Amino acid sequence: MESRFLLLSDVAAELNVSDSQVYHMVRSGELPAIKIGGRGQWRVERARLEEYIERKYAETAEWVRGNPLGERDVE
Repeated sequence: MESRFLLLSDVAAELNVSDSQVYHMVRSGELPAIKIGGRGQWRVERARLEEYIERKYAETAEWVRGNPLGERDVE
């Protein structure tokens, strides 16, 4: 059974980015997360991570539509 909540390091591995990048995404509010425990450790709900990924796909698709390849861009 998959865990409902992920450590920031798990999220970083899933997205293939650094732990510090994920921490920044969480602290900026870009990626929803919660703080738990006496030491205030961050956790990201798996469902929120999937929503974040879907949102990024939509944002990227919108960007691509607005920035079509020019002849110079094609290799």
